[in-house]
Order: sequence, then C-alpha cells, then structure tokens
Amino acid sequence: MSVVTPHLKHILSSLPKLPGIYQYFDNEGVILYVGKAKILRNRVNSYFSNKHEDSPKTRILVSKIADIKFIIADSEYDALILENTLIKKYKPRYNVLLRDDKTYPWICIKNERFPRVFYTRKLIKDGSEYYGPYTSFRTMRTVLEFANKLYKLRTCNFNLSEENIEAKKFRVCLEYHIKNCEGPCEGLQSEEDYQKGIAHIRKILKGSIVDVIRDLKLTMQASAEALKFEDAQEAKEQIQLLEDYQMRSTVVHPSINNVDVFSILSDDKYAYVNFMKMANGAIIQAHTVEVKKKLEESEEDILSSVIFEIRNRFNSTSKEIFTSIPMELEIPEIKLHNPIRGDKKQLIDMSLRNVKYFMRDRQQQQEKVDPDRHKNRILGTIQKDLRMKVLPTHIECFDNSNIQGAFPVAACVVFKDAKPAKKDYRHFNIKTVVGPDDFASMKEVVYRRYKRLLDEKQPLPQLIIVDGGKGQLSSAVESLVKLDLMGKVVIVGIAKRLEEIFFPGDPYPLYIDKRSESLKLIQHLRNEAHRFGITHHRNQRSKGTIKSGLTEIDGIGSITQEKLLKKFRSFKRIKEASDEELKEVLTLKQLQALRKFT
Repeated sequence: MSVVTPHLKHILSSLPKLPGIYQYFDNEGVILYVGKAKILRNRVNSYFSNKHEDSPKTRILVSKIADIKFIIADSEYDALILENTLIKKYKPRYNVLLRDDKTYPWICIKNERFPRVFYTRKLIKDGSEYYGPYTSFRTMRTVLEFANKLYKLRTCNFNLSEENIEAKKFRVCLEYHIKNCEGPCEGLQSEEDYQKGIAHIRKILKGSIVDVIRDLKLTMQASAEALKFEDAQEAKEQIQLLEDYQMRSTVVHPSINNVDVFSILSDDKYAYVNFMKMANGAIIQAHTVEVKKKLEESEEDILSSVIFEIRNRFNSTSKEIFTSIPMELEIPEIKLHNPIRGDKKQLIDMSLRNVKYFMRDRQQQQEKVDPDRHKNRILGTIQKDLRMKVLPTHIECFDNSNIQGAFPVAACVVFKDAKPAKKDYRHFNIKTVVGPDDFASMKEVVYRRYKRLLDEKQPLPQLIIVDGGKGQLSSAVESLVKLDLMGKVVIVGIAKRLEEIFFPGDPYPLYIDKRSESLKLIQHLRNEAHRFGITHHRNQRSKGTIKSGLTEIDGIGSITQEKLLKKFRSFKRIKEASDEELKEVLTLKQLQALRKFT
C-alpha cells in the first residue's frame, strides 16, 4: 500500500468506534469518496491495510488520499441517509454510479373537485396525489384503462366548482353520450358518488384490490335489498372485472402484503439490482437498475445504497424488505429478511430471474459494442477467483481416458482469450505407463507437453487446469517441478463431484460460486478436454479392435491391414464388402483367408 503520512496516521488513530460517514480528499481538497460505516475506525483503517493489496482501483484511491473527514451518526441507517445525500451533492469520482437517468411516468389524481386521473412525467406540488413511478409505460397505461373501465371518470379540464355548475357554464360532451362519463359538468353526477370511485381507484393503485371488492359486494347487496337491480348488476360487473384483474396479477400467496423485494447480481464492473413491490400477492411496481462500480464494493454495500435510493424514488413505505443476500443493515421500524424457503423464497427467485435476464441482456449488448470487454470481464473474474497476478489469456486443460488400462490416451485443449483455440489442441498416446494409472499418465503428458514448448521456445500458458483431484494435480506438479516451471505458471485441479478447485500444497479446496463466469469457463475447458480425449480414445480403440481382428488372419500383413482400414474405415465394413471391392486391395488367396475367418 501507499505510504501513510503523519497527518493521516493521526486521523486513523483518533477515529471513533461509532457509526457514521467518512470522506476522502485529495491534495487539492477535492472529495474523492464518501462511505458509510457501522464502526468508523475499523472501516477506514481497512483501506490502509493489506486487505486491498489485490484491488488495483482501491490502491489508486488510497494513494490519492491527503485528508479524511468524518461525521458521527446515531445509527448505520442514519449514516446511509447522509452518505446518499453527500454522494448526490458532490458526485465523488470513486463512488458507485446508479446508471438510471430516465424520467418515468406517474399516475396523478388531481387535487380538484371531481378529480381527474391521468399520467404525467412532471410532479407538481399542488396537493395532487402521485402513484408510481411506473418503469413500464404499458403497465401504467393498462392500470389507467382498467380504472376508466371500472369508473366513468371525466377527462375535461373544466373548473367544476359549485358556482360554475349552478350557472350552467358547461355542456356535456361526446364522452357523456357514449357513456364514458356521468356528466358532472351539468350536475348529473354528485360529488359524493364520484368520490366513491376515486377512493376505490386509490386502493387499486396501492394494491388493495381485496378492500375494493369487499366494498363493492356490500354495495351490491344493499342495492339488491333496495330493489335497485341495475345498480346491483353494475356492482357485480365491477367485482368480476376486479377479480379477473387480481387473478392475472397474483403471483404468490395473497397474504404477502406491502413488501419490497430486492435481488442483486454483479460482475467485475457492474452490479444489477431488481426491485419489486408486492401488495396482496401481486406485483404493483417493478424496476431493475445498473450500478457502475468504482471500487471493489461488496454486493451488500451496493445493495444498501440502492435500497435507500429506490425506496426514496418510489415513495415506498413498506415495513418489510426481502433481499436475495443476507444483510446486516439495520433500518428503524423496518424488518430485513433473507428468505430461504416457501412463498417468500419464490419471490426472491422471481426477482433473481428478472435481474439475471437484465444482466445477460446488458452483457450481450456490451459484447456487441466492445467484444474485448466481455473477454476481459471473464478473464478478470478468473484472475480474481484464483488469486492470479496476471490475466490468464492462455489457458490449457488436461484429461486422461482409458478403459481398464487399455488404449490409454490424454488430451490437451487450449483456450486463448476465453475462447477455444482448436488448432492448438493436442492428443497424446501414453507411452511409458502400463495399466490403469491416471496419475502416472498425467505426469507423462504434462512433462511431454511443456518440454516440447520449452524446446521450441513457444509461449507458455498463464494457467494450467488438470481434470481430477489432488492425485492428478500432484502428478502434474511433479512434471512442472522437473521442468523448473513451478511459480512461472499457475496450476489447479478441478474435481468433478463438487466442482472443487485444488491448489498445489493446499489441503482445502476452493469453492467458486456456481453462478460465477470463471467456474463456467473452467467447466467448459474441462468438458472440452473430456470430449476431445474421449473422441481420440474411441478412435484408438476402434483401430485397435480392427487391427486385432485382422492380425488373426493368415496372409494379411500390417501393410495390407493399413490399406484395408484406409479404404473401408471399420472391420464391419470390411466384412460386409463384396468380393469385387476387396479384390482391389487383397489377392485371391488373402480374400479366401478373410472369408474363411469371417
């Protein structure tokens, strides 16, 4: 790490063991980074320890720090709020950037007599109610159309005051005649009746469809008892529409109400967060954002910031939050939960599917625009997971194949820039090993492969992968030691059963996240080596079987055997061939011997 000045040492030693925010400044007093901490002393000191030695971005940040300021907060959540405020104000270079600058539409219930309900992208503080924002215009329009279908709302912008209506300033329009409006402009609909529909719309927008259905059932019953059958029928039709709408939108148990769901996935440069708001088992809001990393931030740190930002943006008042990862964040009067089973886990899985699709789509777009970025992302992930010092642009993988020691072969596949380099694939026929000895076979082929590369002065790989556990890995390491290559290349073994990664001399395996791109690439290498080796083994076995059959026939020597194999390819085809075809290779005496044998 960089040299810590006496000024910084003094600050680091005097930091309190309390929650708060810290700010890093450069020599010119420009703010570099704002962060929150549950314990300020521990968090800030961690930047100046060896913890971030393998994090180039963090090392660069630390090298530029000339001054540190901090503010003590009452709790970690208060620190999170303050952190968010300062990031928005100063936009520090090394803080994560929420890549979402769109203006989303809202549904507005206008603050007026006989309120209009419409969508808008502008929030005006005039006492009107706003619901949203809606990240999908289609979803928002569907909700609006549904509300207008249920209740005949006015669309005109007249000032429907009592005085204006009594003075008969307005006339009903076409909307009234086509039965889309009840004509409040001429006093044909009371304000009380109109407001009943608005109250129901409020509940629908909040996801409380059950309450609306209950109110309508009471209205239907009262109308029927009063012999107002047309009103009862209208209420019944509204109930049917609401129940159909609820059926379409319910995704889990309807008892899950007023819950925020967050899931996160990330790669080396970006994190992707999905948000869903649940009410009565239905998704009433959904949104996915992309967050650009500036340092090696953890998923928990990123999610903490995004939770605050999105809840603030969507005006969420939910008292319960489900997250895809465990969180230590404490928010007053709000319960954070990481479900592991049941209906709640289904919600998390649904959110993860959405964020996974979003992430894959963004990565595909980026790959088209910048193919090198996709390659570097995957290789960077392998470098990080395997704790390598260099980017593994050249990777080789070995696999053995035999049947009870018969026809032993090995394969070496080569990946360059995270893609198969099939011209560089190599087969090996085992020469020095007798019987089924995978360890000795691995030792032989690794030695032969890299002895030849050294003799021919060919470039060596940065990473060698051995298909197998500790035994195969140890055998391969022996060959590298003999060639004086240990420490010059990284070598690991992968065991099939649990996809464990073994390092030389380390008794404990490494378990890479099953979702990791690095594990997927390693598996691709292993599977490709297995496929390539099996293909060669089958060919050798087939040739061996054919040759063993032909050698038993008197008068057919090795040269003739090769001619037969070259022409007919298999022993079966040789037996099925006509005499005329066989005479092109065999003499009459050889043909008679073959027919007698077969």
